[in-house]
Amino acid sequence: MADSPTSRTLKALRAEGWRAAVVERWNPHAKIRHDLFGVVDVLAVRGGETLAVQATSGSNAAARVKKIADAEATGDIRAAGWRLEVWGWRKNSAGRWVCRVVDVS
Repeated sequence: MADSPTSRTLKALRAEGWRAAVVERWNPHAKIRHDLFGVVDVLAVRGGETLAVQATSGSNAAARVKKIADAEATGDIRAAGWRLEVWGWRKNSAGRWVCRVVDVS
């Protein structure tokens, strides 16, 4: 089974020294995922910093940036000093996974 954008994000963050955890949850009745505050899939902390990440495929990154811009909680997340990023994963021409990070803080 292929890695998901969330699992690739966790692996990359942990390799960079972040303590990271998945904060989205699965609703089995509705069969949908609920992101923390409607916009966060992975929350990471390191040395006094907090990073909130929306992990997605490369082709959906722009839609996720818009989702964050439109979310009610975005102002509060920013006011708390958290960085907000969208991590869009795609395979490059060599078949390797690469990540485009969009800072939406």
